[in-house]
Amino acid sequence: MASSRFSWGLPRLYFRFYVALLFSLLLFALAVVLVWNRSGGPLERSNATLATVIQNSLAPANAPPAEQQAALERMAAGLNAHMTLFSRNWEPLAVVGMPLPSHHWKQHGMGGPPPESYVHLPDGRRLLSSEPLGFTRPKAMLHNALLLLALGIGIAAFPLVRRLTKRLERLQQGVESLGAGDLTARVPVEGKDEIARLAQSFNRAADQIEQLVGAHKTLLANASHELRTPLARIRLALELIKDGVDPKRRAGLEQDIAELNDLLDEILLASRLGAVCDNAELEELDLLALAAEECARYDDALLNGASAVMQGDPRLLRRLLRNLLENAHRHGVPPAHVSIACNEGLATLAVWDSGPGIPEEEFERVFEPFYRRRGTRDNSGAGLGLALVRQIARRHGGEARCVLLPDGRSSFEITLPLATRPA
Repeated sequence: MASSRFSWGLPRLYFRFYVALLFSLLLFALAVVLVWNRSGGPLERSNATLATVIQNSLAPANAPPAEQQAALERMAAGLNAHMTLFSRNWEPLAVVGMPLPSHHWKQHGMGGPPPESYVHLPDGRRLLSSEPLGFTRPKAMLHNALLLLALGIGIAAFPLVRRLTKRLERLQQGVESLGAGDLTARVPVEGKDEIARLAQSFNRAADQIEQLVGAHKTLLANASHELRTPLARIRLALELIKDGVDPKRRAGLEQDIAELNDLLDEILLASRLGAVCDNAELEELDLLALAAEECARYDDALLNGASAVMQGDPRLLRRLLRNLLENAHRHGVPPAHVSIACNEGLATLAVWDSGPGIPEEEFERVFEPFYRRRGTRDNSGAGLGLALVRQIARRHGGEARCVLLPDGRSSFEITLPLATRPA
């Protein structure tokens, strides 16, 4: 029973696309900041030029306070601004208008709030103004602009990236549906880019697979019909010449016919299980009850275990149990033991007989189609029974394996998922 699984442990594709985009924006911002810092930045250079011009307009740093006051008043003439000139040590040298406090600039450097403007003169003096002088904090302006730009691009890019990967996810769902056996699965073709062409290729491949599987099923059905017809005629002929055939030869012919009929059944079932899901309706059943019914067919089969309620195809699970019991009956030593246990959401079905079992080196080979062990006491059968057991177990989301028992013998162990109970 195939199920759609997704690896949630790994980042989703759209998330990786989005992180790659944000990482590219971050690298771009870092590169701009690096180039800005190495070149000095045009705004910062203009501020340095302005500071030199202002210093040339003012009196020298060692001039008397009256000259510095007069020079500051000349520079502020015609400007509706309050200005305060400080020394290197933040001592007031000249004031125009209302004095501007210096405590904020002492603590935070160039981080003062507007409308105050700060100019650091080349000779160490500092000029505060209530009106902007040049560009205020150009590096901060650049960083803020880059941050806002990256944030805007990141927000705008998310729906675009998500839309792109949504189409890939729909394509993935189509592939999973086709792999699970839904041969009618197709994906919508959206756009004219590479993803659209990929969707077209997938739909063409799905059409071809559906046609091939349909032809395969038709061939099997026709072959089954054509082979069963001569078998029925041979069986009828044996019935008509009952008295003219040696009883021993008659029994051998009847056994050959029965084996050919069983071989046809197993080949058809193996082909259907190996090709696609037949979308059979699953139903809730008790594996213990099925095992009890199958064990009742044999005089040397012993059953014990717990109830195991699961969702499954009763016809296929009966075939699984019958093949295991028939294998023990043909190739093992009676009695055959069947045990069912439940643990952590799984039902474990174990079947073994009283014989020595299978050598460990053949644990996997016995599940190969048409494999026959040498030296067994009964070589009848088509060699598909255990291969069908594994296919049926996997069809129900389980597994079939051969394991060692504590006493050194071997046992067939089948694990199947139990039905989930609503919380």
